[in-house]
Amino acid sequence: MDCAIATLFWHRKKQLIKIISNLKYFPKKMNPLDEYRIKDTKPRLGERWPHGGGRSWIGGDKITTTYDLVEQMFYLYVRVVKARDLPTNAVTGGCDPYVEVKLGNYKGKTQRFEKKSSPEWNQVFAFSKDKIQSSVVEIFVREKEMVGRDDYLGRVDFDLNEVPTRLPPDSPLAPQWYRLEERRRPAAESRLRGEVMLAVWIGSQADEAFPEAWHSDAAAVHGDGVFSVRSKVYVSPKLWYLRVNVIEAQDVEAAEAAPVFVKGQVGNQVCKTKLFPNRTANPVWNEDLLFVIAEPFEEALVLTVESKVGPTRDEVVGRMSIPMHVLERRMDHRPVHSRWFNLDRLGTERKFSTRVHLRACLEGGYHVLDESTLYISDQRPTARQLWKQPIGIVEVGILSANALLPMKARGTTDAYCVAKYGHKWVRTRTIVESFSPTWNEQYTWEVYDPCTLLTLAVFDNCHLSGRDSRIGKVRIRLSTLETDKIYTHSYPLLVLHPSGLKKMGELQLAFRFTCISLTQMIYLYSRPLLPKTHYIQAFTISQLDKLRYEAMNIVASRLGRAEPPLRKEVVEYMLDVESHMWSMRRSKANFFRIASFFSGLVGTGRWVRQVCEWKNPITTVLVHVLLCILVCYPELVLPTGFLYMFLMAVWNLRLRDSQPAHVDTKMSWAEGVHPDELDEEFDTFPTSRPQDVVRMRYDRLRSVAGRIQSVVGDMATQGERFLALLSWRDPRATTIFLLFCLCAAVVLFVTPFKIVTLLLGLFLLRHPRFRSKMPCAPSSFFRRLPARVDTML
Repeated sequence: MDCAIATLFWHRKKQLIKIISNLKYFPKKMNPLDEYRIKDTKPRLGERWPHGGGRSWIGGDKITTTYDLVEQMFYLYVRVVKARDLPTNAVTGGCDPYVEVKLGNYKGKTQRFEKKSSPEWNQVFAFSKDKIQSSVVEIFVREKEMVGRDDYLGRVDFDLNEVPTRLPPDSPLAPQWYRLEERRRPAAESRLRGEVMLAVWIGSQADEAFPEAWHSDAAAVHGDGVFSVRSKVYVSPKLWYLRVNVIEAQDVEAAEAAPVFVKGQVGNQVCKTKLFPNRTANPVWNEDLLFVIAEPFEEALVLTVESKVGPTRDEVVGRMSIPMHVLERRMDHRPVHSRWFNLDRLGTERKFSTRVHLRACLEGGYHVLDESTLYISDQRPTARQLWKQPIGIVEVGILSANALLPMKARGTTDAYCVAKYGHKWVRTRTIVESFSPTWNEQYTWEVYDPCTLLTLAVFDNCHLSGRDSRIGKVRIRLSTLETDKIYTHSYPLLVLHPSGLKKMGELQLAFRFTCISLTQMIYLYSRPLLPKTHYIQAFTISQLDKLRYEAMNIVASRLGRAEPPLRKEVVEYMLDVESHMWSMRRSKANFFRIASFFSGLVGTGRWVRQVCEWKNPITTVLVHVLLCILVCYPELVLPTGFLYMFLMAVWNLRLRDSQPAHVDTKMSWAEGVHPDELDEEFDTFPTSRPQDVVRMRYDRLRSVAGRIQSVVGDMATQGERFLALLSWRDPRATTIFLLFCLCAAVVLFVTPFKIVTLLLGLFLLRHPRFRSKMPCAPSSFFRRLPARVDTML
């Protein structure tokens, strides 16, 4: 019996082995957190253009314009240039022509001219080749009629099989004159008058006509016409800080015992000095009034001297207006010459002319902050004379989005993507009524500092009515990227709603950071993060918050005046205008960030206690031996410490993340957050509660807690920067610190410990005369280290 069982098992052994080996291929249970993580993708990216195909961006032949970060898409381009000798209407005696381009179910129309028989349109139409439903493209020339259908003037047809293909770096296709044909009669027998100049070709999105073309996949009927938003590039206005130092005034005739003050106004910005008791006609303030202004300067500085005659009543003593072009522009912290200005008399006749002593200038040495320093994308000062050469470029290919949720009531989504870095904003074309839009648009930015962030966000276009809805945001820190490496990832688009965390879809990107000067980039790690004027004449925290709020309003206002406009809600979402608001969820996240940092120290203390308690005798004996060596040879303490950190950084190289960082929903406490906390986070400010006492206490609590939240977040940021020294998240910073540790270990090994201690002590105790107001190189290096704040939602 045993032999029979053994024989049966032997014959079935191969089948059993096959069954057991297949067990590891059984599908595992899906982790709910996987949908919130970055996914690697393998898109079929395009190829670089041949040498000389694109214009050089930087450094001659080093970097050329390419479209190798997007999938190649083909379009049928139709360029309508102009027409001539069109027939006139017998009734009106004129001609109101326009051109209609039709390909299958897609139609595009040019602008209509009134009473012009030889119009010039010079407009390009682009039809996606993947959605072509016809073998013939038809170009109709029509005349706008007042009543009924438009009059037919003629047509031109093109067989798609005969349309040429033109790809960069080929020369542009020259347009030609074509005679208008009748519907069912060839051109040779046509009795119609007129000709139209056209060019029809097949190209890719690398064609120079692509950005300004009318796109069939980005057009939808809206109201009486066709709505279409092309891809656009925006530039933020050039911002300046306006500093007005109000020194004193003379011959101020105010009401008896009424304190006086000076009020400055630029547009909607208002600043006031403190009240000066009316004990003399020559009050002295010596206070700074700060404003944010944008070029071109549209508003003037209006200063008024007012007296406080009642709790809610101010009386104007005098007023004056100063245009911006007369003010001095300062590039550094050098003193500005003061001037006396006469005020215009108001009200009754006064005995003396009131004068104000001012020191006003436009600050060009500052970087006007319109975004938080934690998510900053540019640190250059306002004055272009102070700019340095770029150290690299970042190229981003916005490929597509997948599985977007319906955003409109009718169950559709018209998505577009916005990217911001520095002063340059880009907006892709709007893909209408698609949950998986494909853009395949590539953009390039010059990089002046690697410790900056690129921000991208996806929105739903409201089509001129309502507000554009947020779909999600992605941040990319350039310092965490390897140079000359192409990253292709799919980022989940996460948005926090009052009902909880929701995944709105995925955004597929391809990006690359290219370094031009490695030496200059490494040198930047020892430089201050902001221009030196920020440290020599620093602003207070309250001043920075106020100025940043005003700068965001100016940027939103100017970009909202572009065509097409970049809406205010889009700019505010990209600039994180609501990041300072109180949130119990963010406070919890910041607290546990600090707890995570100190968990390493707690673990070290636990290990020391275990060594002292002889939990592992072998480890305790080794520690005794090490202690005896360090006591006998104290000069080995510092070299051993630096060498240990060097080896730890080398060991952590294998644990380095291969993917860029993205939103960490667990660290953000966005999963399973209490509904009451979400209601508090999405509550209006001030609160909408009806009770007055509750509103007062509630607002005060949120204000205080918001500051605590910021302080706790800053502490967590410093701790995470310390951990980033050896984590290889910023490979260049870790390499610098690694080499420093190795050099320090060698130098301290050959240098007597007493001399090192003496020199270090003398350096730390040096006289203030030998100290600089600028941050030292180690401090600047530490502030440039990446923190996990850019991965928070």
